[in-house]
Amino acid sequence: MAQWIKKGDKVLVLSGNDRGRTGAILRRKGDRVVIQGINIHKKHVKRQAKVQTPSIIEIEMPVHISNVCLCDEDGKAIRLRVKQTKKEKELVYHPSGDSDKKEISFRTLRKS
Repeated sequence: MAQWIKKGDKVLVLSGNDRGRTGAILRRKGDRVVIQGINIHKKHVKRQAKVQTPSIIEIEMPVHISNVCLCDEDGKAIRLRVKQTKKEKELVYHPSGDSDKKEISFRTLRKS
């Protein structure tokens, strides 16, 4: 599931101090992601050549990709599967995990 997560996706945090919170992916590098408003750390910044006053800034730190999962607009975790047609591959999910309901398209992967 982790290979489908990319920048801009809405994710749900599964473990850690921010468990249960949602946010958008700001960037991804390898197996780490930075999520907007999640895993905030404070950093003390020195004054730089009389231009900036010394301050404390808050920055988002990376979270391991195994600690997040994709979620829908309501913030509920979803499981994606690949549906392949003759022309393209598409990521789809069933709302609320019910396979009887209609599939919802999450993203198109590539065109053949």
